[in-house]
Amino acid sequence: MKKVIIIGGGPSGLMAAVAAATHGAKVTLVDKGNKLGRKLAISGGGRCNVTNRMDESELISFIPGNGKFMYSPFSVWNNENIIHYFEGLGIQLKEEDMGRMFPVTDSAKTVVDTLLKEIHRLKVTIRTNERVKSLQINEEHVTGVNLESGKTIEGDAVIVATGGTSVPHTGSTGDGYPFAKSAGHTITDLYPTEVPITSNETFIKNRSMQGLSLRNIALTVLNKKQKKIVTHTGDVLFTHFGISGPTALRCSQYVVKERKKNKQNPVTLSLDLYPDESVSSLQEQLLTYKETDGARSSKNALANFAPERYLLTLLNRAQIDSTTPLKEVSHEQLQTLSELTKAFLFTANGTLSIEKAFVTGGGVSIKEIVPKTMASKQKEGLYFCGEVLDIHGYTGGFNITVAFSTGYTAGLNAATTE
Repeated sequence: MKKVIIIGGGPSGLMAAVAAATHGAKVTLVDKGNKLGRKLAISGGGRCNVTNRMDESELISFIPGNGKFMYSPFSVWNNENIIHYFEGLGIQLKEEDMGRMFPVTDSAKTVVDTLLKEIHRLKVTIRTNERVKSLQINEEHVTGVNLESGKTIEGDAVIVATGGTSVPHTGSTGDGYPFAKSAGHTITDLYPTEVPITSNETFIKNRSMQGLSLRNIALTVLNKKQKKIVTHTGDVLFTHFGISGPTALRCSQYVVKERKKNKQNPVTLSLDLYPDESVSSLQEQLLTYKETDGARSSKNALANFAPERYLLTLLNRAQIDSTTPLKEVSHEQLQTLSELTKAFLFTANGTLSIEKAFVTGGGVSIKEIVPKTMASKQKEGLYFCGEVLDIHGYTGGFNITVAFSTGYTAGLNAATTE
């Protein structure tokens, strides 16, 4: 019977334990915290978005950080396997918008408790409140782990499932990177992804739009030549430091990368309030408002055109006095207002820190990992899974799918590879 040691009790580590134990290994799961599944317990806003039910190619398109690597792990254990697995444990799942899968209980505790119960049934040895100090490594093989307590655990295989550096209160504090380096692995640059964007624009600093949520808008990140890098559609929330909300989070990594390319200079963003409308159709709407409600002030006549605080900012940019009757506003000014509504430009000066991010970008280089097995190319008996790797997706069940898939693949192969 092979002895498999797993470092880390997050989503990937728990699934690695299930896979290894199911395939006949004697499994020891080591975690520095006092309980397992802490990150799983807060995922999906506490509801646990266990996976996403998209077809494989679409699913991979939502994993912008080296998503193509996942074709191999998905051939072993994919999103449908994840769904069937949890349903087989008695957890009823439901599909919500964009393919997101949640337990019908809307409680992450259901998933965590059931998974831990299964791990106990599989007789996995759990060692909480134990910190791994280093890997035991000889010239070619990893042979176990050394604990900070001075104890050693011997094993035939070690799986590093320690997570990244985001959401550190769940235990993700970058512990796995030194382990990887000690085995000869490269750690690519770490950066925040799925994180709120910061801005020094006046309307942010004076908090005039703080708390305002814009729905179904398009947010575009532009390069230094003002060409589009990426556009995402959805909701944006204005904050006291910049913008947040699902669409801002998805754009954040491109802000980070563009700033890195250009000596940390600010990055231009463009906000489109009406993604499905053209400038000309918006101008026609504005002219209609002018004809039917022109006696009223611009602010009041256009009350249904945009939320008030956003409208005031647009009017200011278009050099239209909000108290001026709309009938006195020129066609040229309304043309400018239409253009601003489709492309409201402002600058981002960065993002919140990696600790405040939902996901860590960068990590153990996937060039040094065998994708079909999650085995290290540097040392025999060493495997990696989850967010410690240089793989990241958008929020919406994609990162947890990566964690479960790579975790299962690592556990299976750690248990069965001779």
